[in-house]
Amino acid sequence: MENIFFDSWESIIRTFSVTIMGYIAMIFLLRASGKRTLSKMNAFDFIVTIALGSVLASLSLNKSVALADGVTSFFVLIFLQYLITWLSVRIKQVKQIITSQPTLLLYKGELLKDALKRERVTIEEINSAARNGGQEDLSGIDAMILESTGEITVIPSLRSNTPNTLKDAGNFPG
Repeated sequence: MENIFFDSWESIIRTFSVTIMGYIAMIFLLRASGKRTLSKMNAFDFIVTIALGSVLASLSLNKSVALADGVTSFFVLIFLQYLITWLSVRIKQVKQIITSQPTLLLYKGELLKDALKRERVTIEEINSAARNGGQEDLSGIDAMILESTGEITVIPSLRSNTPNTLKDAGNFPG
C-alpha cells in the first residue's frame, strides 16, 4: 500500500505529458482516417472506440507502456477500422458481418410485436421516439425503424407505395 496517494513528481509529470501527447496523436490519427471513423457508431465502431480509450488509459497510467507503443496501437486500431469499413462498402458479405440490418418496428400504425421482442425494444422507447419525432399517436405513424446504430427513425407518412428506403429493413412487408 506504499505510495497510494502520491508516488513522485516525476510520475505525475510523465502521466501529464504522455497523456497529452497520446491524446494529440489519437486526434491526429482519427482526423487523418476520415469522417467515417467519427460517424454515428454501429457495434463495430463502438468496440474500436472502447479499445482506443483503453489504449489511452494504459498509455497514460502504465509506466511500462512507451508513447511509441501507444501511438502504434492507436494507428493499428484506426487502420483496421478504416480497412473494415472500406471493405464493407465494396464487399456485401463484409458489410453483413460487421453491421446489423435495420428492423421495421411499426408499419402503418401497427406495432410489429415479434420485431420488438427480437430487438428488445420496449413500448416506452417507441413512445419516446414518437414524441421526439413530433408525433402524439402511434396510429398516425406509417413507419418506425430501428437503425443499425440503435437509433429509432420515425417516418410519419409514406408518400410512395414502394418506399425504397425501407427495403433494407429485413422484415419490410413490401
